[in-house]
Amino acid sequence: MKLVSRFLKNESGATAIEYGLIAALISVAIIGGATAVGGGVNNTFTNVSGKML
Repeated sequence: MKLVSRFLKNESGATAIEYGLIAALISVAIIGGATAVGGGVNNTFTNVSGKML
């Protein structure tokens, strides 16, 4: 009975899942931001290189 009680009170697994979800959301935000900024930077370099020719 004590084993079942300790298992139900143990929240370390739930905490690890929460941290994993937070890390995943941060990763998605970083990838999205880098994609948006990368497109703008690419356009800028294309414009500069076109003006140099």
